[in-house]
Amino acid sequence: QVQLVESGGGLVQAGGSLRLSCAASGNIRNILLMGWYRQAPGKPRELVATITNGGSTNYAASVKGRFTISRDNAKNTVYLQMNSLKPEDTAVYVCKGVVRTIAQVDYWGQGTQVTVSS
Repeated sequence: QVQLVESGGGLVQAGGSLRLSCAASGNIRNILLMGWYRQAPGKPRELVATITNGGSTNYAASVKGRFTISRDNAKNTVYLQMNSLKPEDTAVYVCKGVVRTIAQVDYWGQGTQVTVSS
């Protein structure tokens, strides 16, 4: 089992910045990849960014150049630095951890609300 706890959401004006954190605990040694997803009201959940154990990153086109995902292995924490925020970035941001042993299991956090005002 892996537990993921997000923090850092809030209300910010357009053009502002926020940093989200996702702290992992439990059976973390088998986590292969961690990422951030978001879901706005009435819309499906979408990928924001992912980072592998090796440090390879992947971003949605809509956030590339504005968001940066990083990880601190010593703290078992993944971060999402969000700059130049836009109202369309408003959503619940959820952390995901992918664990693979015999089979792949996805773990999700509870989510943190990000609201960007215009």
